[in-house]
Amino acid sequence: MKRYKVQKTYQEINQKIKDGKVVVVTAEEIIDILKENGPVETARQVDVVTTGTFAPMCSSGAFINFGHSVPTIKASKVWLNNVPAYAGIAAVDCYIGATEPSEEDPLNKVYPGEFKYGGGHVIQDLVAGKKVHLKATAYGTDCYPNRRIEKDVTLKTLPQATLCNPRNAYQNYNCAINLSKKTIYTYMGTLRPNAGNANYCSAGQLSPLFNDPYYMTIGLGTKIFLGGGQGFVAWHGTQHNPRVKRTKKGVPLTPAGTLCVMGDLKKMSPKWLVGVSIQGYGCSLAVGLGVPIPILNEEIVKFTGISDDEIFTQIVDYSHDYPRGISKSRGRVSYAELKSGTIQFNGQDVPTVPLSSAVRARQIAETLKKWIQKGKFILTEPQELLPSV
Repeated sequence: MKRYKVQKTYQEINQKIKDGKVVVVTAEEIIDILKENGPVETARQVDVVTTGTFAPMCSSGAFINFGHSVPTIKASKVWLNNVPAYAGIAAVDCYIGATEPSEEDPLNKVYPGEFKYGGGHVIQDLVAGKKVHLKATAYGTDCYPNRRIEKDVTLKTLPQATLCNPRNAYQNYNCAINLSKKTIYTYMGTLRPNAGNANYCSAGQLSPLFNDPYYMTIGLGTKIFLGGGQGFVAWHGTQHNPRVKRTKKGVPLTPAGTLCVMGDLKKMSPKWLVGVSIQGYGCSLAVGLGVPIPILNEEIVKFTGISDDEIFTQIVDYSHDYPRGISKSRGRVSYAELKSGTIQFNGQDVPTVPLSSAVRARQIAETLKKWIQKGKFILTEPQELLPSV
């Protein structure tokens, strides 16, 4: 067992929060503090580091209970604003996925498709307080004889609505380019031919899992900023893969960890849950998410001091390699380079395009910082940490 010069507990930090004596800084602010004071003194001074990310996160959605009708119904098919929801759960429960398009959407028949409305937009409309038209059909049973209902619902009139996202906050992701001679449309955005642009999707030094790369403080029950409200880490997300190559500072060089998160949709905001239309690809939901990192010792604070020039990702060709399942790096680039607006690739300057918002990520980290400082957000100790090996 490692011995640390600084050792704090969740209980001690939470008592500081209640007493109004907690010291909270963002993942950007900690970088200079750590350089000036070193890990031991910084760990003594700082109690919590806040992180943030805001980007399209396709593996998202909401469980909705729309209430019993008279006569009662066991819905087998459900639509919300004509977007299909999965009804194979229970009588009046359904799950609306962020990437499900509207039934009348022409998809890519008119190429590239616009995907103007889908599940992510339904979720945003609900949290914005708008009316959403619900339609449900059923085959009828003795206990649930009704075969069809239609009604307008709002988030306020729904008995329950829970945001439940199977895969959010990806720990690193590819930098996408297109080496073909034609424009292509991907979930990483539009990619111009002959490496005409390079798209990336991460908040870099503000991103939650870059600041706790081995998941030393994140796991089942960790309380987080989610969609403008407070949510929880339910477990590791789908495609969670901690066994990847890393730098000496623990930074994964390829996509690695993910989070499965959930929270009360009724307490969230349309500013932080935004329906997204990705040309030629489909619908999604941009999610605002922030994780507080408790500074329990000097090792944890070292990880939070990571900066964009120390975080690297791989350049991947989305015209040939990615769609064919070929794992091939076309180069390595830092997030400092990506955020500069231009990278060097094959001897040419290539403009970079972020799918994530650094401005929004910074706002999330600042908001979470203020919540903790004002005693509105108490840290929770995870019941079990995420798998790290």
